Amino acid sequence: MATDLRLKEALPEITEAVVATYTECRHINHLGHCALPSRDVIIDMLADFLDILYPGFVRRQNLHIGNVEYHVGDLIDGLHDKLTQQIARALRHDYQDKEPLDFEALAQQKAVDTLRRLPELRYVLEQDVEAAFVGDPAAKSHHEIVFCYPGLEAITVYRLAHELLSLGVPLIPRIMTEAAHSKTGIDIHPGATIGTGFFIDHGTGVVIGETCEIGKNVKLYQGVTLGALSFARDGEGQLVRGKKRHPTLEDDVVVYANATILGGNTLVGHHAVVGSNVWLTHSVGPFTRVLLEEPTLRIRGQETDGLMYHI
Repeated sequence: MATDLRLKEALPEITEAVVATYTECRHINHLGHCALPSRDVIIDMLADFLDILYPGFVRRQNLHIGNVEYHVGDLIDGLHDKLTQQIARALRHDYQDKEPLDFEALAQQKAVDTLRRLPELRYVLEQDVEAAFVGDPAAKSHHEIVFCYPGLEAITVYRLAHELLSLGVPLIPRIMTEAAHSKTGIDIHPGATIGTGFFIDHGTGVVIGETCEIGKNVKLYQGVTLGALSFARDGEGQLVRGKKRHPTLEDDVVVYANATILGGNTLVGHHAVVGSNVWLTHSVGPFTRVLLEEPTLRIRGQETDGLMYHI
């Protein structure tokens, strides 16, 4: 390796200049504080959870009824320890009061409460898988959906993260769903409320905001945005947080590709259909069909120059 020692003499100066920014740019430092949750450990926990929720599909093969209890017990024991440590770090980071708290004890209780919810979560995911199978003629089997569908993976991670968020766990739920977002291209905020039998077909580019409420048996296609119409501000110009900003979809709604539905007061009634590329900012009733008018295309060629076609 070629090294010019004269150039290396500049490195201490560069280091000093970088460290000097740590005083001014305080929002992007975490110095002199307790440890944060570890992204790597949380992603490893997600793999453990998926192994429990979908045994035989993820990492460990050759499972059967004779050995699966031992395998799952080992995973749950490990998750207890990892969850307790990571939740304690998250609670300690977000704690604002001066009164001392036993963060490890609080974290252990939340870890056990999370693990207790896994059986019920499996029943919910069974309905999500069934919705995908019933709703996608390309699906050859339920196993194909579990193995292959990014929508199911994103929904599974969301449901885990939502349980943690409902138990008052900070940071970790968002780390989980953003890991799934990075992997699948599907962005589901853990604060959203989503009913059973939820199916995202194809999935890439779907965005579901924090205060969305989605009923049972809802189906979304790729590119759908369920977002905020605008952001309210207080008297000092700061964003108002904690208000409902995202739409509500009642049971049995279908939203086709690249549709955008915005606003906390926007409600899509049950059994409604929202067509592709629709931009919707007001409520529609049950059994409504919201469609764009047929577009006009101009097709040019030797025999069609200048002709207009409706499709």
